Amino acid sequence: MKKYLISIFLSLFIGVFFAYFIIHQYESLDGIQVSSKATELYYVQKGVYSDRKSMEEDMKVFNNYIYNVEENMYHSYIGVSNYKSNAEKLQNVYRGEGIETVIKESIVDNFEFIKILKEYDDVLSKMDDGESIKVISRQVLAKYEEYVNGKH
Repeated sequence: MKKYLISIFLSLFIGVFFAYFIIHQYESLDGIQVSSKATELYYVQKGVYSDRKSMEEDMKVFNNYIYNVEENMYHSYIGVSNYKSNAEKLQNVYRGEGIETVIKESIVDNFEFIKILKEYDDVLSKMDDGESIKVISRQVLAKYEEYVNGKH
């Protein structure tokens, strides 16, 4: 009986030691909380501005755009896509017009918007006409405003 007690206590001690070690390792890791429905999207960024007035002045040529304030800077976007290839397609349309853009990635967890965006992306992936691509992009931005920025 003593043989079994020593084995049981030794097993419990080793188990507790390893559990403490593993749990303590994960507590020290930096992480972010992400929704299970979160999706990485590709944003076509037009520019970064130090104040809202200069951003609005520069963005007058666009019918629709969205912006985020990050570290006291205004980041303006003229397109959003679920697929990098569609973001690049839109980027090429604007590049053809002499407008330089950059593609940025960010996570969105609004399931309703992501569902609508996938439908628009499916249509956009089949298009080659620059004006049609821009029309779809404007509709996506309007939906983004409606669903993600809280106007829905």
